[in-house]
Amino acid sequence: MRWRMLALLFFARIALGFQFQTAASVGGDLVTEFGIDYSEVGFLIGLFMVPGLFLALPAGVLGRYFPDRFLAFAGLSALALGGLLSGFGPGPVTIGFGRLVAGAGFLLATLYFTKMVADWFEGREISTAMSILVMSWPFGIAMGQVGHAWLAGLQDWRLPFVVASLYCAVAAAAVLLLYRAPDGRKTQAAGSSNRLSAREWQLILLAGTAWGVFNAGYVVYLSFAPQMLEELGHAPLQAAALVSVASWIMIFSGAVCGQIVDRFNHRDLVLIMCMTGAVASLWLIGIAGAGLAASLLFGLVGMAPAGVIMALSGEAVAPARRAFGMGIFFTVYYAIMAAGPPLAGWIFERAGTAGASLVLGMGLFACVIPVALMFRIVRVSGRVTEPREGGK
Repeated sequence: MRWRMLALLFFARIALGFQFQTAASVGGDLVTEFGIDYSEVGFLIGLFMVPGLFLALPAGVLGRYFPDRFLAFAGLSALALGGLLSGFGPGPVTIGFGRLVAGAGFLLATLYFTKMVADWFEGREISTAMSILVMSWPFGIAMGQVGHAWLAGLQDWRLPFVVASLYCAVAAAAVLLLYRAPDGRKTQAAGSSNRLSAREWQLILLAGTAWGVFNAGYVVYLSFAPQMLEELGHAPLQAAALVSVASWIMIFSGAVCGQIVDRFNHRDLVLIMCMTGAVASLWLIGIAGAGLAASLLFGLVGMAPAGVIMALSGEAVAPARRAFGMGIFFTVYYAIMAAGPPLAGWIFERAGTAGASLVLGMGLFACVIPVALMFRIVRVSGRVTEPREGGK
């Protein structure tokens, strides 16, 4: 049953990446249609993440009053509504408002999909299950990279928003009707304390930073690798297809990476190797003729540890305070994600080449290594001073 529930949640969570990718895929059309620049397109992309800055902690509290499947349904419904608002909007302001509505839905769905998987897989294959869940995001983005470009060419920039919203609506109905919580699931007591120790604050902030810069680097790749390939002479659809190869591959490499870390540990070594591969792939994308090799390296190695990095949040805070800790984790994540795309767009406008924005992406991926190592240092030192608390 748990694997069937994971399959359902994977199918539904694809909607998040599929809807997110709309603005990035039609960014060039928006520039032409409304006379905006690429920094403003980056702003529209980043708006998707802004609600998480304010709603992550309140969203965690809602779980005490409503069933998980209802909150996931509400999140997917908001994603559908936001996409329709953007798709039928008369200008950038309405598109931006739609992105905010969709972003609020993204926050709700992300939190409760993660919780639902944790409920089903607690204590057994959790890293592998979480890696599979996380890979639904790039799966949806990969669908959007090719599908949205094709849909926009078939009609105009509005059609991708509408199609993505229809998928979100179908996913919402599927979760509401088909999801079942595991028998005997334990819930956090309403009176549980949310007060974190100083060490837990350090750990959850480090975990959120690692997850945030990792995902911001991925968004920079998604947004500016196609631009780089077009600068090198590729047609837009060809460039989108080449970049999407990484997103398809990482769906499988992520699950394999989770299995490797579960079986053999050595998480820090795996992260160092994978982030080195991510930096190398962003460098390769700017070399003529190396686009496919760069995309393969990025998918096989660079993005493989997504689930491993996400698992840091589970180690950071004791179980009794984990819900509150996850709210902090996602607040940090959303803060970084809201800032990353506009900064990359600003760099592109100033430099006049997508290669400059990709350098930012390299820096973001490189930052994962010291942050993860600091997480390990803080956690290991805590074992000495606090031998009874958390961790393996």
